[in-house]
Amino acid sequence: MDVNATLDQQLAHMAWANAEMCSVLTTLPEAAYAYTSPGSEWSVGAIAHHLTTAAENYAQRLHGEPRAEKRELPTTAADLQALAAALVVADAKLRAGAQLPGDEILTWISFSGEELSVPRWVLVNQAVHHATEHRAQIAGALAANGNSSLDLDALDVWTFNDAL
Repeated sequence: MDVNATLDQQLAHMAWANAEMCSVLTTLPEAAYAYTSPGSEWSVGAIAHHLTTAAENYAQRLHGEPRAEKRELPTTAADLQALAAALVVADAKLRAGAQLPGDEILTWISFSGEELSVPRWVLVNQAVHHATEHRAQIAGALAANGNSSLDLDALDVWTFNDAL
């Protein structure tokens, strides 16, 4: 397997894990979207929202597109389904953008107005780690509230490989 195919499989795993997570979230009672972990103000819904909008923004930066439009935090299963659909699109764009030259310098204006410039590979790497971190935070917030429906072991790369 060549380097691009290996990277694409990594991004395919991320997209699969994100979709599996969203599949679980859309089956939860709507009250679960407000769950937080002890010491954190970020709710399950807010983290899912952040994970999705960040993925969209990473993907758009890879392609030189403007930022995604703002959306409200999810409070219903329908809202979560809309986030899930947006995440599928963003993950596909991330996979496509990762096939472009990794050493190309990408430049954009941050939310605080600062100009940022990084090689493409940094943004792709950040997208993968960012999604993993926030899936874990969502699982933790659910677990802290007695809900173990998001099993991170079922989203690992070993399970993904077996599913292939």
